[in-house]
Amino acid sequence: MRIPSHHFESSGRRDATMTPMIDVVFLLLIFFICTASFQIIEHNLPSQIQIEAPGGANDTSIESAEQDLEPVIVTIGWRNGRPTWAISGEPCADWDVLRQRLAAAAAIDTGVPVILDAVAEVPLGYVIESYDLSRSIGFSQIQFAARSSG
Repeated sequence: MRIPSHHFESSGRRDATMTPMIDVVFLLLIFFICTASFQIIEHNLPSQIQIEAPGGANDTSIESAEQDLEPVIVTIGWRNGRPTWAISGEPCADWDVLRQRLAAAAAIDTGVPVILDAVAEVPLGYVIESYDLSRSIGFSQIQFAARSSG
């Protein structure tokens, strides 16, 4: 360790006093980065929570209309190395028939939920293509069915 000498005066040098300030700035920067929360604020996320109108008035006609709609269940199977599709239990011969039937269902109401139910053997690409097809036709509520492992 070098003992400071009084022969060389460093008061004329301004860069010697900047080093501690730069260290403090970097420490503050690291502190703020480590303590920052990078999560999305929850009140900005869309939710399906219904808030009752003042006075207890409910719009039951909307709720009953939503309950009357049956979801469109697209079953994706795997047979002989090829995918098979069925809409609500009715088999579709190929991809074009699936597209036509989904378009017919979307012409009635695009607010109907679409449930994609794929067996485990189906490659993920076919499931994603079915999802993309449903979105491009106009369905907005698309869900994936999950089987319990038990």
